[in-house]
Parts: sequence; C-alpha cells; structure tokens
Amino acid sequence: MNPNTHSHGTHVLKPVLGTLQLWGIAVGLVISGEYFGWSYGWASAGTLGFTVTSLFIAAMYATFIFSFTELTTSIPHAGGPFAYSKRAFGPTGGYLAGAATLIEFVFAPPAISLAIGAYLNVQFPSLDPKTAALGAYLVFMTLNIVGVQIAATFELAVTLLAIFELLVFMGVVAPGFSLVNFTKGGWSGADSFSLASVPGMFAAIPFAIWFFLAIEGVAMAAEEAKDPKRSIPIAYITGILTLVVLAIGVMVFAGGAGDWTKLSNINDPLPQAMKLIVGENSGWLHMLVWLGLFGLVASFHGIILGYSRQIFALSREAYLPSYFAKLHPRFKTPHRAILAGGAIGIAAIYSDELIKIGGQTLTANIVTMSVFGAILMYIISMLSLFQLRRTEPNMVRPFRAPFYPYFPAFALLGACVCMVTMIYYNPLVFGLFVAFMALGYGYFLLTGHHRSRAIAAIVPDLT
Repeated sequence: MNPNTHSHGTHVLKPVLGTLQLWGIAVGLVISGEYFGWSYGWASAGTLGFTVTSLFIAAMYATFIFSFTELTTSIPHAGGPFAYSKRAFGPTGGYLAGAATLIEFVFAPPAISLAIGAYLNVQFPSLDPKTAALGAYLVFMTLNIVGVQIAATFELAVTLLAIFELLVFMGVVAPGFSLVNFTKGGWSGADSFSLASVPGMFAAIPFAIWFFLAIEGVAMAAEEAKDPKRSIPIAYITGILTLVVLAIGVMVFAGGAGDWTKLSNINDPLPQAMKLIVGENSGWLHMLVWLGLFGLVASFHGIILGYSRQIFALSREAYLPSYFAKLHPRFKTPHRAILAGGAIGIAAIYSDELIKIGGQTLTANIVTMSVFGAILMYIISMLSLFQLRRTEPNMVRPFRAPFYPYFPAFALLGACVCMVTMIYYNPLVFGLFVAFMALGYGYFLLTGHHRSRAIAAIVPDLT
C-alpha cells in the first residue's frame, strides 16, 4: 500500500476533553487503589510504619507529577512517556518507556476486573467472578470505543461517586475512631519505633504505590485535551492533592476503627472496617459495597483509555504493527487498540489459577509486574526531563517543573529506591519483567525498517 494514499488525519485523535474531565480521569485512574490493595502494606509495616512509607511515596508522586507535567504540556502526545523519551534519547529510549508503560497499563486491568468480579460475587453468590470480570471488559471496551467524550464524562461521574463514598466511609467510622487502635503495634507489630521495623517499611513500598499508581495516565489523553497547556497542569496537581488527602483519610480511619491486623490481609478492608463499627446488617454497609464498585469501575475504565492510547501511539510510529493505529470510521477512537489490550487482559483472567509464580496467583503477580513497568517509566521520564532541559533549552515549556532540579531529582531518587526494593522482594517477577522487555526489544530491532517507512509516510503529510 502506498503510504501516501491515506491522509495522516486518520491517525489523529480529536481534542474534546475539558479540565474537569481530565481531573476525573486523573483521580479515576487511581481511585480503586484507595479501596483495596493498600492494606496489605500493614501486614509488613504496621499502621505507623506504613504511614511513613506512604508519605514518602506520596512525596515521590507529588514531585514526579509536578515534573512530569512539564513534559506532558511541552509534548502533548497520545504516547505520553514514549514520546518524551523518544525525543530525549532517540528510538531506543522511546522503546523502553513505551514498553514499560504498556506493561503497566495492560497488566493492571485484569487484576481490577477480578476485584470487580469478587465484589459482585458477594452480592450475587451464584455469579462466577471470572464471568463478571469478562462482562466488565466487554462493557467498558464498548464504552471506550463509542467515544472519548462519553467515556470521559462517564469517568467523571463514577469518580465523583467513588470520592463521595470514601467520604461517607470516613463519616460513618469516625464516631468509633480511636487513636489507640491505630497506633497499637503500629511499627511492624511493635508499639515503638526501632530499626527492626525498617525492613517491613521497605517491603510495604509496592502497596503504598498502589495508592497513586497510574495517575500519569492522563498524559495519554493529552492529545484529546482542548487546551492541554492550561488544563493538564490543573488536572494533574488537583488530582494528586485529592488522592493524597483521600489516601491518608481512608488509611487513618480504617486503622482506628478496631483491630487493624484483621484488615491487613484482605481484599475489602473498607467494608470490613465499617463492620467493626456499624455491625453486619447496617444499610451503610450495603451502600459501601455497591459504591465500592464505582471506585473499581472508574479505575478499570480509565486504564482501558490509557492502554488503548499507548498501543495506538506505538502502532502509529510502527513500534507495534500499524494495524492497531486505525481509528474507528464513525467514532474516531482507536478501537483495534482497545480490543487488543482487552484480549490480553481476558486471557490473563482465565489463566489466573492455572499459572502460579512463586506460590501466588497470576493476578497478584501481574499487579507487581504492572508496578515494575510504572517505576521504570518514572525513572526514564525523569531522565528525559533532565536530558531535554540540557539538549533543548529553548523548547516551548508552557509549564515548568517548580524547584528544578530538586523536584525531579527527588522523584528520580524515590523511583530508584522503589525499583531496588521491588527487585529485592520480587526477584522472580522482575526476571519475567526483564524477559518481556527483552522479547519486545528483539521485535523492536527486527522492525526498524517499518519505522523509517512510517516516518517517511508522515513527513510528506506534515509539510
């Protein structure tokens, strides 16, 4: 096919999103992390130890987002991190960041969809959680194909409901809150801090990351923002502040509700914390379970938006088969990319029990895999920021990272600490992660000629 027969316009996304919708995506992407996943951090660090860990991770994310916003507004591209590091470090840099982001965003949804299935199974015991997870994929892939405007408006509504519900949760457990409950054995099981609690605090890092993981997905919607230079900084910064407040609130109120050790190894800490205060038959509890579903749905739906834009952007520049770069003729959404990521997720759901790694189910491991992808991407993004400040000092930067170079340096340091810790505690999953990246790199090396052709096809269109 002659590359010039189709106009490049078929590969361009429509700018339709406003500031509030972008904030909805930023918070929505992450908000399921406020509902489940984090409480496992208590098992190793205790409540106080985990609070310290979470504050460190919150500081890393805040400085990261302030720095990352400079990249997103300077290079508003659906590939997000892939586009920044390609500009900073060339095609190989683009590959590393693109592959890492892809692993983060393709591997997070199966875990969330299974959590949706588990939530529904509580209400309808006859419903198989896997069938419900499959249903979730089908519904939200369809919603994402029908249009980004509809998808983003839905995301905003669900996110607002999920936030409302976290506030209701805090309000309902507040009367029974006791600081004594929260601090008892708070340092990895001990009542006072000693060096013995430090390893547990490090082990809890991945669960603190779960509070904020994927907020950077807003970068993938940058091409679809009406006024990215203004709306993205507002969405990111208000988004991270919203999440920090919610994370600390949820953690403190749940921990003070009763014996927190009972919540430290379960998938639904909030309903269980509420039970300690209002008993099993309260109407509040049923509301929490239903609305808790909204938090999961918001993240699931938002991450589908994220992975599809990443696959689309990588395919558009021939890092993946260009088949996935086609937009739907009517809805102008990357429908093939949406379906491709979904196919991988659904396969993961159905092989959950079949594949065990290090004694854990596949889902537990793919959450860890997803975190590896995220952290590698954070490291490369901060390095790209430093590199572009050096090599392109005159690039238009509508938003500049405050306190440069300290903020990006702290974010980079934090991400490196997280990476070392994650490798130490999950050597097996890290090995798999490296294998995935290496396989992808092999494909990258074999398809170089496609990329030079893709660039040649784009250049005449742009001149």
